[in-house]
Amino acid sequence: MSLLDAVRRRFARAPEAVRAALPGDEQVLAWGSLTRDEGWLVATDRGLRRLAADGAAGEPLPWHEVGSASWLAAGETGGVLRVVPLAEVEPGVQARQPEQRHVLADAGDLPAVVRRRVDQTVVASQRFPLPGRGGVLLVARRIPGRPGREWTVVFDDDADRADPVARDAARQKLADLVAAEQPE
Repeated sequence: MSLLDAVRRRFARAPEAVRAALPGDEQVLAWGSLTRDEGWLVATDRGLRRLAADGAAGEPLPWHEVGSASWLAAGETGGVLRVVPLAEVEPGVQARQPEQRHVLADAGDLPAVVRRRVDQTVVASQRFPLPGRGGVLLVARRIPGRPGREWTVVFDDDADRADPVARDAARQKLADLVAAEQPE
């Protein structure tokens, strides 16, 4: 892509089909066209949303529920965006969901915007080993509409969530982190 094409893309409006499929109060930040005319992948102020070619809009994946995202470029404008969503399985505990794979013919600024938006939600992140095996990731995130930050626990292995020893270790690590933040 030439520099002129990049500048045009940066200041271009989202395609009419993208704008028409979204609620009027949702702001488009970046978009990419999916391969085989399957539609678009759109980054909005609310999250990451897939739009079908017929205009059907899926629910947005809120930025604070993106566990990880990675971009593998293929060619000048396309590539694959892999996203691992998180779901709350109990209060304060999230589990990784199956990876979503989005093949883009033209990604534009989408990979950079996704990276920036996910990074903006993460305040702190620390990984700890668990007794015996595995580990746990403790993450503090900013969640839109909620004051302060919210800590969540993500076990490396879902089986560890059921292990009382692993749960106690994770609970203690989280309590230690939260206590360390509190002013005396």
